[in-house]
Amino acid sequence: MLPPAARLTRGEDFRLVTRRGRKAARRTVVVYALPRPEVVQTTVGFVVSKAVGNSVVRHRVTRRLRHIVRDRLGTLPLHGSLVVRALPPAADASSAAMRADLDAALRRLRLSGTDDGGVE
Repeated sequence: MLPPAARLTRGEDFRLVTRRGRKAARRTVVVYALPRPEVVQTTVGFVVSKAVGNSVVRHRVTRRLRHIVRDRLGTLPLHGSLVVRALPPAADASSAAMRADLDAALRRLRLSGTDDGGVE
């Protein structure tokens, strides 16, 4: 579980991040990032639509993503908000594949502790 201070919960915050933030897409996830100076700690929200699967599948994907992001929360240099949107292939993907896709998206957005020199 993410700490309460790290959760993005308001619909208007989700809309702000997805509309104004930068994004990086991979096979299983799309990550949106928006620096917000007024935010003391990075906040994260998850979007897992019905296109991913039924309720059981969506909740499994959300739990996996939440666990993966929780492990990276302290290393993110961003003071702002992230929205992680699961794509339909996430339903059948392993946790390792989702972890690799999330890490690649964060590197593309230059939010990872390791810089691969990638271009946005």
